Amino acid sequence: MNKLVEIVIPAHNEEYNIPVIYSAISAALADTNFSFKVLFVDDGSTDGTLDAIQDLSNHHDNVFYISLSRNFGHQNALKAGLDASSAGIVIMMDADMQHPPSLIPSLLKAHEEGFDVVYTVRKDNEHISFVKKHTANLFYKLMNYLSEIEIEPGSADFRLMNRKTLDALLLMPDQEIFYRGLVKWIGFKQTKIEYEPQARHTGVTKYSTKKMLKFAITGIATFSNKPLYFAAYMGFTFAILSVLYIPYIIYAFYSGTEVHGWASIVATLAFFGGIILMMLGIVGIYLGKLFEQSKNRPQYLVKAAKL
Repeated sequence: MNKLVEIVIPAHNEEYNIPVIYSAISAALADTNFSFKVLFVDDGSTDGTLDAIQDLSNHHDNVFYISLSRNFGHQNALKAGLDASSAGIVIMMDADMQHPPSLIPSLLKAHEEGFDVVYTVRKDNEHISFVKKHTANLFYKLMNYLSEIEIEPGSADFRLMNRKTLDALLLMPDQEIFYRGLVKWIGFKQTKIEYEPQARHTGVTKYSTKKMLKFAITGIATFSNKPLYFAAYMGFTFAILSVLYIPYIIYAFYSGTEVHGWASIVATLAFFGGIILMMLGIVGIYLGKLFEQSKNRPQYLVKAAKL
């Protein structure tokens, strides 16, 4: 009997990409000894994405779907699909065709060689903008410096996991999910495969600069408390430096030297005020994560499903 692989695909406003990616997956797996099913997760799309998925499901008995009640975000939509997955081998990928389905046989080959997790790393090419390329590299350098895990630059949410590792991953109680870090954190036997991203088939990217920044902050705050130490060290350093100002104050007092102007005082207050606000912001991020975790709200709500 053929082994079953389940492919989980979050989709938000990807109406015209749905039939394309299914056809590409079918073609990629046609000459393998694996049967497959596809689980789409409609993440609160406002176009015809759900209709396209349902139409595909009506014509193919290996297409299933979950429709969320609103847009919960890529990582939460991915979790919804992983929670509902049942196969022994699960592959997660995006719906925009930038994760090439033609790479799936390579992921399965690595799995058959004994690897529990096969993740992918994006190689930069002409399809990656200059800004995205350099900001992504900066994020991974900062992430690796601050955290206790090592994430390769270009790591993507295009990966294969066996049932054992996926069950371990789903035990994680994190409210704010950062799967790239969590997959590395759980360990097991892992390997990587590099790929060149293709141009988006249709539509536009859903990751705005604001969302990318929030995603980066979530990743750093989830896997590192070094920013808190940084804030403490900075506060201690400036407290020590401020003590060095005391001899000057004593000298000015006894010598009768008048302080002319107020620019230096205002500049000093503004500088230290900025430092204080920055440190409070760092502490606030961590307190905010604790607050969100304490509410224990569901990370997604399902409106409709065919499983």
